[in-house]
Amino acid sequence: MKFVDEAIARVHAGNGGRGCVSFRREKFIPFGGPDGGDGGGGGSVILRAKEGINTLADFRINRLFKAKNGEGGSGNDCTGRGGEDLYVDVPVGTTVTDSETGELLGDLKTAGQELKVAQGGKGGFGNTKFKSSTNRAPRQFGPGLPGEQRVLNFEMKVIADVGLLGLPNAGKSTLIRAVSAAKPRVADYPFTTLYPNLGVVDVGQHRSFVMADIPGLIEGAAEGAGLGHRFLKHLQRTGVLLHLIDMAPPDPASDPIADAKAIVGELKKYDPELAAKPRWLVINKMDLLLPEEARTRAEQIVRGLRFTGPVFLISGVTGEGTRPLVEAVMQLLEAIRAGQPPEVRGTFQVESPAAKAAKPKARAKAQAKATRKAKAKAKSRPKAKSRAKVKPVRKQKSGKAVARRSSVRKAPARKK
Repeated sequence: MKFVDEAIARVHAGNGGRGCVSFRREKFIPFGGPDGGDGGGGGSVILRAKEGINTLADFRINRLFKAKNGEGGSGNDCTGRGGEDLYVDVPVGTTVTDSETGELLGDLKTAGQELKVAQGGKGGFGNTKFKSSTNRAPRQFGPGLPGEQRVLNFEMKVIADVGLLGLPNAGKSTLIRAVSAAKPRVADYPFTTLYPNLGVVDVGQHRSFVMADIPGLIEGAAEGAGLGHRFLKHLQRTGVLLHLIDMAPPDPASDPIADAKAIVGELKKYDPELAAKPRWLVINKMDLLLPEEARTRAEQIVRGLRFTGPVFLISGVTGEGTRPLVEAVMQLLEAIRAGQPPEVRGTFQVESPAAKAAKPKARAKAQAKATRKAKAKAKSRPKAKSRAKVKPVRKQKSGKAVARRSSVRKAPARKK
């Protein structure tokens, strides 16, 4: 079925039934009085969010939804039968606005949620309601009120926790294939993805979230370049945006830093609130470079963007680095649901230039401090007392061993 996320339809609630003019006619009751019943109310048009519907294509075929009218009243004070309400099923995540006034009528975010968009007309009064002390035989009745008519704009926004953002061929579809059971088309040409794809990422027992992959953005999307801003509305319900950057683009002349800045600029042009959402940097295709070269290239990108949020270095093809990424996303979503401040750190840390420049200075300072401490310790150590050196034992002619100390010397013998 073709993916359609916008549609226009007309809804028409049922009209109220007309009241009845009747008088009681029975034997032995010549003046029975009025007994005309009221008309029945018209049916209303109600929208109902239903799971399993992923497109608004049905509204391209059937553009008019009309509820049944109420039946007229009858004699013996019988009220007419009311018209049945008309329930129209729409996808979960549909917003409804009045095309004439621009008023937002409702947003159907959960399955089973209902929204009344057209109120049925009220049934007219029978002549019994017009009876009074001065008007004992009234012949007035109410014709019934008409039901509401509206032209509605339907806009479907997918329900997802995480949204993928980036240029065409940045690896968004490859990533969602690697971490979920979704199988979007992947090819080596831009704009392979033509409509949003959803995938459920299973992190563990009773721990999962929904990831949305939208067609890629290019610079000038606000002016209609590429597919324009048409699919950005599907990211408005997400809790975090994953900005994918290709560290090894096929075009050597392309600059990943300039391209990433262009994407952020397009977000701000479309919706400042969307641009203010938590955004993580995911640098993809690390498998195309050597490990050291990949880290160097990633550091250049992060420093060029002056990005201070979480950064992840992954490969969507091999799956390297994707598990820590989905674990961090799950922790963030659980913290948001619990109302706690999220504390998430990326797997790729980049030192700021100031911190990197301060390292040699801190190392030299620590070394000088250690030298001064050693010198002070050497000065405070007491001097050891000098000991007399003992010369080795020398044997005399008589065969007796005599030990001579260096400090004791014999006086020379006098000549007689």
